[in-house]
Amino acid sequence: MVKKDSLIKGTIILAAAALVARFLGIFQRIPLDNMLTVDGGNYFNVANNIYLMLLIIATGGIPSAISKMVSERYALGRPADAQRIYRAALWFGAITGLVVASLLYIFAPFIATQISQHPGADISIRAIAPALLLFPVIAMMRGYFQGRQFMMAGGISQIVEQFMRVLTAIGLVVLLLAWGWSDRWVAGAATFGSVLGSVGAFLVMLFYAGRLRKQDAAESPDRSNQSRKAPGKASNGSMLSYRSIYKELFSISVPIVIAAMTVQFIYNFDILLFSRLTDAFYASDDVGKLASKWLGFRAQGIAGIPPILAIALSSSIIPVISSAYSIRNMNEVQRQTSLVMRIVVFTGVPAALMLTIASISVTGFLFDGTGGSGLVAALTAGTIFQITMMTSNSVLFGLGKPRLPMRHTLIGLALKVVASLLLAPLMGAYGLILSSTLCFVVIAYLNLRAIRKDVPLKVLGSSWTGYSITIVLSAAAGWLVDFGGRHLLDALPAKLMYLISAGAAGVVSLGLYVVLLVLLRVVTAEDVRQFPGPLRKLLNPLMRIMARSKSVGSK
Repeated sequence: MVKKDSLIKGTIILAAAALVARFLGIFQRIPLDNMLTVDGGNYFNVANNIYLMLLIIATGGIPSAISKMVSERYALGRPADAQRIYRAALWFGAITGLVVASLLYIFAPFIATQISQHPGADISIRAIAPALLLFPVIAMMRGYFQGRQFMMAGGISQIVEQFMRVLTAIGLVVLLLAWGWSDRWVAGAATFGSVLGSVGAFLVMLFYAGRLRKQDAAESPDRSNQSRKAPGKASNGSMLSYRSIYKELFSISVPIVIAAMTVQFIYNFDILLFSRLTDAFYASDDVGKLASKWLGFRAQGIAGIPPILAIALSSSIIPVISSAYSIRNMNEVQRQTSLVMRIVVFTGVPAALMLTIASISVTGFLFDGTGGSGLVAALTAGTIFQITMMTSNSVLFGLGKPRLPMRHTLIGLALKVVASLLLAPLMGAYGLILSSTLCFVVIAYLNLRAIRKDVPLKVLGSSWTGYSITIVLSAAAGWLVDFGGRHLLDALPAKLMYLISAGAAGVVSLGLYVVLLVLLRVVTAEDVRQFPGPLRKLLNPLMRIMARSKSVGSK
């Protein structure tokens, strides 16, 4: 039985899967950072970032559009339309994957030589190109499952994909290094892991698709038989044409693609044009290459951790809001929108701050030395605004206003390009990071302003002052613990010292954060009742203590 998931449960499933996938991705980067040379690392980053950018362009908006369209059809009692939308999306994914993979393979030498100025990256780009054959189809299937509010399939496929990708990449790199192959081929072996990862993910999605098909047939055999006889028939007897499906799909997905590609565009922009933009800042070409590797391998890898929950929320909130909005249940729309923004505030912000304050220890533990820890801190701090941007984008998509986040994204990206041209020659990699943060801030502000025109958000109300105090005190405490740990434990082996310091800073910072949320009444008993079970268990004892102390004080 494939069970339908609520917003909270669906978010937890996707967040847990994304967290595992992200840590596996970082686990892959650790040995690669040590095994690949500076040039090899840059070849890998160029290929990987181009691949991720093309994947977003090819699929980024379609799964979200499918999720929205399918959830609306099921809310309106039109499952036959939803099934035809799914089939149309699968055809699109298959054709798009073939075209994009072929073009990437053919133009790999041009991209490596003329755009990235890393001629040796051509093999890495070609090695990763076949992954684009399957991932568009996988993305379509994930979008359909999200529209049906079955998040487990997408979550499991993510984990399997990452396991196969990491094992393949590391195994092939070790093998080629032992054979004495060049940097170009070793980096190509590292990127080829994504191909086998796509195979694993596709097999998982096929398994769940078969289970869901059997479940639908068992729950509604008459409707299932009717769908097999006349698969294009809508509930009113009319045929839903592929032309009308694609017209609706693209009208929704194109704005979503533009908004979804923001982060990857920024990362790709910074890596591909790093040498061109920062030549005037770095004293030598070797220093510039090292900074580029630190930004691509270390900072961008670690900065991907805080937005994990926002990515999960962005996927799970669209069908929930779309379903409620399609039947004009505005109270439910307001409740779910406010809930998702509270989750972002309560979880995303402390995650970003904890990695920022302990960036030296985190970098030193994960990689070979603490080089680039300043870049890690700067980029991770900016993810606070990235998280808000991503979640508010999805809220606007669910409200049926995809053009607004698209417009806001274009404004933010234009600011990113101009600011990079001005700041990178003066500040190097930090100039690129600062321009990215400005981009996130502008988009998030414009999105929230647009949402408030239709939905009265109730995030923290009058508790923003208490929340700000909570953030400042918990971050300061965590930084002091990390600083003290690195100086008091310097006699220990470096990796162990960094692990203990980072762990202690995280425990102290998070513990103080939770306590202050309750003591300063930022989180109320009503808020706690809406949280997932594990969070309720964590906060309920504190809420009882506060309630007892309040009753004693009143006496």
